[in-house]
Amino acid sequence: MKARVTIMLKDGVLDPQGEAIRHALGGLGFAGVSGVRQGKVIELDLAPELSGDAEAAKAEVARMCEGLLANTVIEKYAVEIL
Repeated sequence: MKARVTIMLKDGVLDPQGEAIRHALGGLGFAGVSGVRQGKVIELDLAPELSGDAEAAKAEVARMCEGLLANTVIEKYAVEIL
């Protein structure tokens, strides 16, 4: 079983990388982009003992996010079990 974690900055937190991407797209002629938020995706291969129960696996991955993977002061995350 795999888990996918999507981590994005919370709304209202300045995203300088997203702004740099938006500016670069404009410089390349892509005028239709008014905002960009940049984030990260982490895919985890879960051990067999976590693979039996999707809800337990999701809870365990959420604990991983809270402890290490996401800075919950400025970032939000979403967990998908694949």
